[in-house]
Amino acid sequence: MSSGSLPGEKKGTLFFDLETQHSFEEVGGRNCVERLHVSVAVTYSSLTKTFKSYTESQVFFLIEDLFQAETIVGFNIIDFDYRVLKPYTAKDLNQLHTIDMLAHIKRRLGHRLSLNALAQATLSADKSADGLQAVIWFRAGKIPELISYCKDDVDLTRRLYEFGRENGYLLYHDRFTGETKKVQVEW
Repeated sequence: MSSGSLPGEKKGTLFFDLETQHSFEEVGGRNCVERLHVSVAVTYSSLTKTFKSYTESQVFFLIEDLFQAETIVGFNIIDFDYRVLKPYTAKDLNQLHTIDMLAHIKRRLGHRLSLNALAQATLSADKSADGLQAVIWFRAGKIPELISYCKDDVDLTRRLYEFGRENGYLLYHDRFTGETKKVQVEW
């Protein structure tokens, strides 16, 4: 992510996602997120317009890149991704200027929506896989496939963020009526 900036200079917005080595079932449930361990992570820089991938052995560099960004944008990153990263650093990830799109939507609607549900309704796009498939790929040593999937999620997140920023809303299908509805967003 070399943008020609000076050390310590903020580097724009980073869109971010990570995948894990384990499933919730394997580590004792959703309250044990810190035990999931990073398999891969991907960022997209708004300044360089490039993706960057990281494996578990490179998490130190990921954390440094996150702290150099002006803003971190992701989907469920406060309650999931940051908690997965917590055992890897003494730094307080809650100090990062973060836009968690899921947290924003949950506050607006009173319930969660999946990244895939928003992508389908807003962008007519689908996720390329899911978190359980990511664990299978990790165990099979299929790191290129895993990075590609994580990159796809980062790109969907970026596209949804940009759509919401430009239009002030995202679309979703109401789970009871099937009707397409808008959720207002301010980011």
